[in-house]
Amino acid sequence: MKFYVTTPIYYVNDVPTVGHAYTTIACDVVARYYRLRGDDVLFTTGTDENALKVVRAAEARGLEPKPFVSQMADDFRREWLGLNIAYDDFIRTTEDRHRRAVQAFFEKLHASGDLYLDKYEGWYCVSDETFFREEELVEGRCPNPECGRKAEWIEEPAYFFRFSNYSDRLLEYIEDNPGFLLPEFRKNEVVNFIRGGLRDACVSRQSSWGIPLPASIPESEGHVIYVWADALINYLTCAGYPDDIARFEQYWPADVHIMAKDIFVRFHATLWPAMLMAAELPLPRCIVAHGWWTQAGEKISKSRGGAIPRPGPVLDAVIAETRCSREAAVDALRYHMLREVPFGLDGEFSVEALLGRYADDLANDLGNLLHRVLPMIARYREGRVPSSCPPDPDLHPAAQSAAAAWETAVETLDFRSGLAAIWSFLRAANRFIDQQAPWALAKSGDQQALDRVLYSAAEAIRIAAVLVAPVMPNTADEIEAQLGLRGWRRSWDQAHEWGLVPAGQQIGRPTPLFPRQDQGGKAAAKAAGSPNTTRSREMPVISIKEFQKIDLRVGEVIGAEAVPGADKLLKLTVDIGDEQRTMVAGVALSYRPEDLVGKKVVVVTNLEPATIRGVRSEGMILAGWVQCDDKSIAIVTHDRSLPKGARVT
Repeated sequence: MKFYVTTPIYYVNDVPTVGHAYTTIACDVVARYYRLRGDDVLFTTGTDENALKVVRAAEARGLEPKPFVSQMADDFRREWLGLNIAYDDFIRTTEDRHRRAVQAFFEKLHASGDLYLDKYEGWYCVSDETFFREEELVEGRCPNPECGRKAEWIEEPAYFFRFSNYSDRLLEYIEDNPGFLLPEFRKNEVVNFIRGGLRDACVSRQSSWGIPLPASIPESEGHVIYVWADALINYLTCAGYPDDIARFEQYWPADVHIMAKDIFVRFHATLWPAMLMAAELPLPRCIVAHGWWTQAGEKISKSRGGAIPRPGPVLDAVIAETRCSREAAVDALRYHMLREVPFGLDGEFSVEALLGRYADDLANDLGNLLHRVLPMIARYREGRVPSSCPPDPDLHPAAQSAAAAWETAVETLDFRSGLAAIWSFLRAANRFIDQQAPWALAKSGDQQALDRVLYSAAEAIRIAAVLVAPVMPNTADEIEAQLGLRGWRRSWDQAHEWGLVPAGQQIGRPTPLFPRQDQGGKAAAKAAGSPNTTRSREMPVISIKEFQKIDLRVGEVIGAEAVPGADKLLKLTVDIGDEQRTMVAGVALSYRPEDLVGKKVVVVTNLEPATIRGVRSEGMILAGWVQCDDKSIAIVTHDRSLPKGARVT
């Protein structure tokens, strides 16, 4: 089957940001998933180069528009290459093929009777490339809160599209096709926008930069096609319109357009479908709006100025902090952006939160699984995978459940819940190792049981590679290479199957997937098959004077709540006698908030404060845990009641 997924095309007036990366990564994940299924996938992205603000950006840099847009398009290409974006087509709206597509489409609009010449008098925001009614302006400025620039008054002859004729047809189509606009609350915005009254859309400008109206349209000389009408047609261009009819019939309509919410209501969800209706072309099957990444509550945006988080420097920060490879940093960013917030909602972006995901989910859960199992195969079976065994009654159903959840998640673009299901499987695999204790089986001499455990663990790792491949392709390749499956032909069906790691397979060299700066040379030793605890002789010895620097106190939890966007963290309010403090604790998988209220705990009170997921934490509660199983955390308490604030020594 074919599957056609698109990003919007991005303005080239400035550099790509993590906001652009978010959209593009999401589309790449969808494309990779459907390719794994064996579908014929077309994944397109590109740059929007015919805007007036692009001309002004070029002028500000002392360049002509054409060389400027070429430089900027190359910048986007380099950024996507660096993020392992596997697009099939990169469209530039200054290309000849796009000019032919736009002009052919406008000839159809004219033939339909929905294109007419009139005079435009009104307000225009160059930054947003949008026409506004006077009542929409805010003190003469663009009503878009992230823009707010002064609107310009324009009077010029222009061609108009009879947008107002399509209100009823659009409402009827939306009603008859429930999955056409997502998420649901954005669809409601579209319906309200249409019911508020559509006015005919100005679709041409007087300019020398842009795609000219076709000469077949009367009085078209001097008119170029309005940038938004031009840009939307890129989806047809990439599908082969109008030059390759066989290709166009194969790929159109698009299966899903994905974009940020700011270009959803006014353009993609209303103007674009109406234009397609006028041209008698099928509508895309689904149009999806995701939320914004914000900083200090405001959208990350080129138009706001100031510091803009680009993907490259974000990756550099991760590498500097962890000493991981660039490929691992790329996968960490891809994972974090899709795991941190539900896809339709806004989320606060920070490198600190990314590093938290890196440590908790990638290093502890996924990386630790691989680098517990492979060193045991190296130690106990001379580096060869033991004989295969029947599907484990716990691991195999957990893998199938995760695969089914991920399928649903990608098809509904609910990446966060899909990844949560995969991580539930990874935690199950880590629990399996703890419960089966292969190091104890090796010591007892039960070789058959040891083979079963090691093979089952190796299969769990192989399945994990398939599951994470759309989001973290570098990591999936590395897992398979370390399993000795380099060059393995991966497919989605393998996520449901058991017993595919060949018996006797020579594994590769175990290497940490997501190293940490503070690991030193201990990573392999910690993963080499012992229970996931650290022996006292591996810890540095401290003097009694050093220990006395730690202020341990009895505290009482008087409030507890979840930390937004964090699966494992709770925000606690702890009374330590003479004051109340906020503390963030990674215990959410073991304790519900209500379980902790009223509980006496032991608190480190003189720990340097830290901000965790945007919450300032002023202390630490003591707990014991098995590192790879976050559900086994137990908070340290005491056997007799002690008053709040009592010293612990």
